[in-house]
Amino acid sequence: MTILLFVMLGVFVFMMFRRNKKTQQQQAELQSKFGPGVEVMTSFGLFGRIVDINEAENKVTLELSPGNTATVHRQSVTKIVEPVVAAEEPTVVPDDASSLTLDKPDAETPESAAPFNEPAGIETPEETLRRLNDEGKKDS
Repeated sequence: MTILLFVMLGVFVFMMFRRNKKTQQQQAELQSKFGPGVEVMTSFGLFGRIVDINEAENKVTLELSPGNTATVHRQSVTKIVEPVVAAEEPTVVPDDASSLTLDKPDAETPESAAPFNEPAGIETPEETLRRLNDEGKKDS
């Protein structure tokens, strides 16, 4: 029984050291990519561009916005921010020419009372006042 307990303890310690080693490797790989002009994020949520790296004191100078800089510890820079590339929407080409012509409103629809280039649902202040006054008369 004690042998099984020591084996379990040994596996636990081995997994703990392995995890720490992987974390250190990832951090070293990340810090090797640091250089002036790289967009980064700190562990406390500041985004900025690296201006200068002081290897002797483990300090990084970040430009947060034009003219504003902050000096942080090198290990507080935890992520390199990749610029987001906007995906282009594919151009939809109609199969026939029917979608190229403007549809004229029908005479039966209530939207046809408005001018053709004015969107439905938008009314002038005078029309709004008239509508509100008419609603008040219907309630009494």
